[in-house]
Amino acid sequence: MVIAETPRLRIRHMVATDAAFICKLLNEPSFIENIADKGVRNEHDALHYMAEGPIKSYQQHGYGLFLVEDCNSIQPMGLCGLLFRDFLQETDIGFAFLPQYWGQGFAYEAASAVMHFGYKKLALKRIVGLTSAGNSTSVKLLTRLGMQFEKMVTMCPSQESVQLYS
Repeated sequence: MVIAETPRLRIRHMVATDAAFICKLLNEPSFIENIADKGVRNEHDALHYMAEGPIKSYQQHGYGLFLVEDCNSIQPMGLCGLLFRDFLQETDIGFAFLPQYWGQGFAYEAASAVMHFGYKKLALKRIVGLTSAGNSTSVKLLTRLGMQFEKMVTMCPSQESVQLYS
């Protein structure tokens, strides 16, 4: 299911055939460093990750992480979507792209479309952004989306605090 299209991008629900791409993206050193090591090491792990994460979230909340692909080549580029954060009882925008797609405005284009989907189609009242203080690229994108730093939050007791933008 396609949730948004821009002049360059198609943003859609993940499906089983996306497993190889998901495995590749989740094992990028930048993903592990800036987001987390999800323990996805092969396509089987990726299928489990998708079923228990994004696909389950689509069913529970009507949104989740979506696959972002090039409109023309249908080549997957990254993920962008909305995640319900239980510990905050709020919706967070998340994004991650393969390094070859950085610096070309794709993350901003996708995030803008996803925020529009959240506010207009889902009638969400508030969307926040979470990032580590050292992730200047994400801070820049959240700021460009019109968000500003609100406070530090701890995602779970064993993790360091992250910045919350709203």
